Amino acid sequence: VSGVRQDTARAFGKDVIVSGLAPRFADTVDLRFKQGTAAVIPRLGASGAILAKGYADDHGLRIGSPLTLTTPAGRRLTTRIAALVEPKAQLTGEVMVSQTAFDKRFARPSDMFVFVRTPDGTSAATTAGINRAIAGFPEVDVRTRRAWIDFRGKDTQQFLMLLYVLLALSVVVSLFGMVNALVLTVFERTREIGMMRAVGMTRRQVRRMVRHESVITALIGAGLGLPLGLIVAAAMAGALHMPFIIPVGSLVIFTIVAIVAGVLAAIGPARRASRLNVLNALHYE
Repeated sequence: VSGVRQDTARAFGKDVIVSGLAPRFADTVDLRFKQGTAAVIPRLGASGAILAKGYADDHGLRIGSPLTLTTPAGRRLTTRIAALVEPKAQLTGEVMVSQTAFDKRFARPSDMFVFVRTPDGTSAATTAGINRAIAGFPEVDVRTRRAWIDFRGKDTQQFLMLLYVLLALSVVVSLFGMVNALVLTVFERTREIGMMRAVGMTRRQVRRMVRHESVITALIGAGLGLPLGLIVAAAMAGALHMPFIIPVGSLVIFTIVAIVAGVLAAIGPARRASRLNVLNALHYE
């Protein structure tokens, strides 16, 4: 069992999340050390600190660099960087110090998280036992690793659903735009279509030609939009010091949606083009 104290402090003129780690914190959570090892944690003492790599890069800090923090109570905590980490989830904040140093500088120190690692992993019996142990503390919640991930991702999922709704609306609007463009294209190419029909093109081939043009147009839009979206997402993830993972499955789905949208947009214009009277089309100016 290892608890994590947590509070905010000021550094470089901005608020930063500071965590107080227990000496055996590495027994319960993998911090993913980029420089240094987990052996640093019990040796942090009164002045050692572990920094998130993104935060260190933003402020030009490295192993051995000094970092001064100012707590909400106005107390100064001068530390020296002992290791750099790149955690998978932002549970520990940007700066990590020992619980001893944390308790001396921050008023009313208390645990934000308590991590429990059991020999047999997660089980219903273990969860029930922990629930019984904290029954007298109504402000404390118990969650398994899977439940914790779902809890932390709930707000993100709701935000993504909002984005998907906006995306669906944009697809509907783009369908009208593509239909309008295809209809105008058919009108502008009436004589050309009549000539192709006159030399042997069938109505089915005309419909296929319009559909292919529509799908190509949709794929050009997807080819421009998806990479641009990835660039913006990578920039946002970097600004928030969060890991960036390319959602390959979603990209494939959106590409298929673009193809389907192109086919749907071409239905009306393709039928109109295939039904053109050949003689009237040849005389069209």
